[in-house]
Amino acid sequence: MKRSINASTSNSGDGKDMDSTTSEFARMNSEHSASTDKLLHELQVHQIELEMQNEELLRVNAALEESQRRYLDLYEFASVGYITLTQTALISEISLNGATLLGSERQKLQRCAFAEFVSPPERDSWRRLFLDVLQNGGKRSFELTLQRRDGSKIAVRLNCMRMEQDQEILGLRVGMIDITDLADLRRVVADTKVAAIVFESQQAMMITDNKSIILRVNSAFTKITGYAENEAIGKPVALLKSGYHDVEFYANMWKDIDSKGSWQGEIWNRRKSGDIYPALVTITAVKSNDGTVTHYVGTNIDITERKEAEARIENLAFYDPLTGLPNRRLLLDRLQQALSSSDRSGRIGALMFIDLDEFKVINDTLGHDFGDQLLKSVAERLSDCVREGDTVARLSGDEFVVILENLSESEHESATDAKRIGEKILSSLGQSYHLDGYTRHASASIGVALFSGHKSIIKDLLKRADLAMYEAKASGRNALRFFDPEMQAIVLARAEMENSLRMGILKNEFVLYFQPQISGNTHLIGSEALVRWNHPSLGLILPHDFIPLAEQTGLILPLGLWILQAACAQLTTWALSTKTASLSMAVNVSARQFYQPNFVNQVMAVLESSGANPSKLKLELTEGVMLTNVEETISKMQILQELGVRFSLDDFGIGYSSLSFLKRLPLNQLKIDRSFVRNVLTDPDDSAIAKMVINLARELNLEIIAEGVETEAQRNFLAQCGCFDYQGFLFAPALPSVEFAQMTSRI
Repeated sequence: MKRSINASTSNSGDGKDMDSTTSEFARMNSEHSASTDKLLHELQVHQIELEMQNEELLRVNAALEESQRRYLDLYEFASVGYITLTQTALISEISLNGATLLGSERQKLQRCAFAEFVSPPERDSWRRLFLDVLQNGGKRSFELTLQRRDGSKIAVRLNCMRMEQDQEILGLRVGMIDITDLADLRRVVADTKVAAIVFESQQAMMITDNKSIILRVNSAFTKITGYAENEAIGKPVALLKSGYHDVEFYANMWKDIDSKGSWQGEIWNRRKSGDIYPALVTITAVKSNDGTVTHYVGTNIDITERKEAEARIENLAFYDPLTGLPNRRLLLDRLQQALSSSDRSGRIGALMFIDLDEFKVINDTLGHDFGDQLLKSVAERLSDCVREGDTVARLSGDEFVVILENLSESEHESATDAKRIGEKILSSLGQSYHLDGYTRHASASIGVALFSGHKSIIKDLLKRADLAMYEAKASGRNALRFFDPEMQAIVLARAEMENSLRMGILKNEFVLYFQPQISGNTHLIGSEALVRWNHPSLGLILPHDFIPLAEQTGLILPLGLWILQAACAQLTTWALSTKTASLSMAVNVSARQFYQPNFVNQVMAVLESSGANPSKLKLELTEGVMLTNVEETISKMQILQELGVRFSLDDFGIGYSSLSFLKRLPLNQLKIDRSFVRNVLTDPDDSAIAKMVINLARELNLEIIAEGVETEAQRNFLAQCGCFDYQGFLFAPALPSVEFAQMTSRI
């Protein structure tokens, strides 16, 4: 046991050495193995890198091949034909499309002279261009017509560039583009421009492609639309759309273009500014040889002025140029429509005939300009009074017509509605008019005729409304009357009266009566000349039965002249007797008479021919006459006053004039109107007015006379107020000349 232990112990040193050797070997072996693994790893990495590089080379090579293939495809099949020409202009290389453009196989074109394909008339030009590029270099573009071997022709643009290598000129590289369609388009444009110059130099032109994209415009296009060339090119034609036309309109337009090749019509276009204008447009399709549309050529003429002229013509045909209201022609059309509408709906309508009272007097005294302004104001007021859908028209002169539609199915309700509107019109027209610094009043008379469907005839309807209007005038004016069958007889009688009046003046059927003018109780100071019509069948007719008719018809002018002549002749007769030599003669003068341009000369001529004393003639003018045109009135009065003629203001106080004008007028006398005298004892207002007129005359140092004095009580009241000159039935009615002479012998 011990031996074993020792043995074991003594062998332990040798074992340690052995273990060390083994460990070293193992270490070395391990290091060698690690080195080998590293080398193998590096070899593997390198192999991977080589493989990746190989793949990249393969990919690059494939890309190059693809690029080359695309280049070859581009070269061969591009829309541009490529040609290489030698220094002698022979074809050395040509692309497939180039051969196609020349109309031959590529192999047959090798070493062919390019000039063979140039149209004979252009070959000299081609040679010069070729030599110019060959000698001078640079890039040049020009257009030629080529003629293929089958005889067909195409227009081409050639883009040429000189080829050089090591400063040696090799030839030309040529790009060839087919511009046949463009050449055709240019010819169309040229033809269109020629047409534009010949037929309409101001028309706008534009060319679009087959998608309606604008390619070219002319200067007239810019001028008319407001779009500059660079603003329009590349934009769709819809740039000009106004929005006034619907889809169906454009569908029909393009249907015509597709089927007929062109379209012409009127279109509302929009300018760049946004303004809408009417245009006469022509669109023509440009087609290639195979019938395919390649472009569109459009012309655009601004017809604004033509449309305005047409509108003016229409206005002249259907509208009154002064008031802008429908005229007689359009009125009749509207009335026909109203009758048809009434027939369908069963509702009643009304026709109103409106005539201004005393318009002719205003027109003649103040002048036509003033009258025109008044008519315009009347038209505006009438339009404001009616309902939307009703018609206001000017028939002629101062006559207006209103059509009221769809009033009611009841005749009574319709009449009530028409009356309400008519009264509204009367009220509106009766308001003051402020025109050119003047304030004037005017009234109107209205005749109304109801209608229901086609039971009414237009001609009869107008006549009925007219008759009703004359009835309104006869009732005192500023009134409204509905048509009544009895009016027919009245109007016929009026027409007969007018004709009789005209003949009566020609036949001298009139006589003068003289109403005495008294101072105090019995002293005769003069008379007023009052006309009577001694009708051959109707007997003696008083002035109020025919003077208004004479005023309306203009017959007051010859009648007034006759009255003046007869009155002056009577003055001459009175001058022969001591009892009547001092008497004055008052003669009424109408507005129409006074504002005749020759009125003053007319009075002077009558005085001279009759031999009457001018100082015994007293002309009576109404308030409205004297204040209508103050300056003209004063001028005429002053001229006649210098001869001795005197003036009296008749009917003072019943008008609308301003008293501020009264002191400017060269008057001699004021006359208190009979309407105030009649009620001077019972109406405080009338008595106050009478006193005011008397006081005013005293302040202005004017004579004062009252007419219509019928009772002693009236005379006494006036005398107490300071009026001592009278005229009326208290003293005597108007007397014929013989009875007047008898009266003078008794006084």
